[in-house]
Parts: sequence; C-alpha cells; structure tokens
Amino acid sequence: MKSLLIVSVVSCILPGISLSAIAQKHINAANYQENNPKAKSIKFIEGIEIKADHVSIIQPVNTLPVTDPSTNTTTQSSGNSPAIENFSALQFKYAQLLNCNIEDVKNISMYSFIDEWLETRYRYGGSTKKGVDCSAFTGLLMGTVYAIKLPRTAREQYSQSEKIGKEEMQEGDLVFFNTRGGISHVGVYLSEGYFVHASTNNGVTVSSLTDPYYESRFISGGRVINNTNTAISR
Repeated sequence: MKSLLIVSVVSCILPGISLSAIAQKHINAANYQENNPKAKSIKFIEGIEIKADHVSIIQPVNTLPVTDPSTNTTTQSSGNSPAIENFSALQFKYAQLLNCNIEDVKNISMYSFIDEWLETRYRYGGSTKKGVDCSAFTGLLMGTVYAIKLPRTAREQYSQSEKIGKEEMQEGDLVFFNTRGGISHVGVYLSEGYFVHASTNNGVTVSSLTDPYYESRFISGGRVINNTNTAISR
C-alpha cells in the first residue's frame, strides 16, 4: 500500500524537488487550504499533503500510552492519535525506484553513496567521477560503505567471494554476469531484485535482475566479508 502511495506522490512532483509526503486521511484538503493561506503551494492527492525537506507518514493509532501525573501510572488511551514516521527525501526516492516500502530503505550511507555517483558515465579502466567501470565502482562502494577492500577486476572479486543464488542474496552482496565471456560484469545487490552497477550504456544506474539482458547473463551472487573476517552488517 505504501508503495502505491509513493508512486502516486512522485508522479505529481517535478524532478529535483526535495519531497515530503504526509498521509492524513483525517484532513480535509479544502478546509485546510481555507484556514492556511500559504497552503496554495501544497497539493492534495487522495489525502496526501506534499511539502518539502523530508517525508512524514502519519498513520492512525487506536491506542497510545498516557501517564497520569498524580499517580505516575501509565494506561492505554483510546482514539485515533497519529503515529508519525519520518523519512528523508533520499529514502523516498529509492523506495520509489526499488518499488519497496520507505521503511525498508535503511542503509542511508549506501544510498547516499549511490546517489552521489548515479549517472556517472562508464569508462573502461576509470575509477573517478569522470568515468568509472563496473569493478571499480563496486570496489569504491564496498570500501566506502562497508570498509571492505576488493580486488580490482570482476573476475578477482568473483574468486574472493562466497557464491550464492538469487534467492539467498541480501543488500550488499555482489552480483556477477557473463556479458562478453567469463566473469565480465559485476554490481552490488540492493533489494527487491534490483542492483546498482556501472553499465556500459547508461553509466552508474540501478537495474533489475529480471531484465531479460541481465537475467540471461546472470552467473551468481557473491558474498564478501570485511577486513576483520566477519560478515558485513546489513
């Protein structure tokens, strides 16, 4: 349901605007705008109030704890008090991109790194924002986010990782492909069947493992450990 909410909101926002969505079924858009002169810039779509800076999803909660100061005892109150969950525009963006719930986009350091490199052009042998190839990008991501030092090439990264199937993959695992013979392409798995990689055609981008091109060339997932020989934290 939240994924549908996200898609509805994003479809009505111009690209590049920092977003905030507040799901408020209890609010009346017409009355709110009448009582708030500055609300003309706020769009209401099926009970959604759109602002800037961050994402707050307000959900009704039937019971909330209330403390009586005279007795210092806590009881459950009844009613429809809202529970508020705050999310960043970055989480909003990648939840929409990965078609997942906002609360599932937790690894802010990883998504910040991805967002910083997104659309960087592909350059064979490159390792900077002037141009980067697939294995350099995975090495930079794993080093920055997980403090894992990977070897330079996709083939070497494959040889130093534990091989896993699609159904076992978790956020931060590597994904390997045969695009031109042998182990020739690598990316980093995100969630919901999506991975980030430096594509020869699109540069740094997010793609789906169900895309016919990648599905037919998929070899395996690869799980790596950090420099202290322990599993990376997810």
